[in-house]
Amino acid sequence: MSKVLIIGAGGVGGVVTHKCAQLPEVFSEIVLASRTEEKCKAIAAQLDRPIKTAKVDADNVAELTTLLEQEKPDLVINVALPYQDLTIMDACLAAGVDYLDTANYEPLDTAKFEYKWQWAYQDKFKEAGLTALLGSGFDPGATNVFTAYIAKHYFDEIHELDIIDVNGGDHGYPFATNFNPEINIREVTAECRHWENGEFVETPAMSKKRHLPAQKKSVPTIFTVCIMKNWNH
Repeated sequence: MSKVLIIGAGGVGGVVTHKCAQLPEVFSEIVLASRTEEKCKAIAAQLDRPIKTAKVDADNVAELTTLLEQEKPDLVINVALPYQDLTIMDACLAAGVDYLDTANYEPLDTAKFEYKWQWAYQDKFKEAGLTALLGSGFDPGATNVFTAYIAKHYFDEIHELDIIDVNGGDHGYPFATNFNPEINIREVTAECRHWENGEFVETPAMSKKRHLPAQKKSVPTIFTVCIMKNWNH
């Protein structure tokens, strides 16, 4: 059993906290921290088991480090904003705590998605004897695991893989997104970078349209559809 400290109390943070709370044999203690502790307390009130909450500024390495040294978790799960990844990684290095996130780092003022900034931490974490597991959300993350599994156990060939995010409802808001609205907008307006014919290809945002193929006996394309409904369930 282990102690986990979750940073971020938005929609994804709520889901992660609920799922960790369902596994007391794995996560024996849970601390949920955010800049706004009231959001953490609101999530805690939804659970069937008690968890601890805390206030922390994810942009402040010293403040993060102090919290980690006080709580001494075995793992930090970062579900804050992507441009806060590096400060949280710095704090984990300073406090000697393993790290996991769901989205790659991107600069605050530029919607640019690549792992070079976090990969630069490889030697630091290795020398410290710590683990940093990156991009463990749904896509990439779970979809990577699903794809690797079906490629190994079910298919001889996979010619094309499409991952389609679908919002399952309006959530009662006039503007509803699958996750943080700012990050969602940045993603759909940034250049698309995908793997095609053995290399990464970049295309302008919204420049291509795809249609699901009609049902056939043999369809060469595998579609992984991610249905995002109520984040709290």
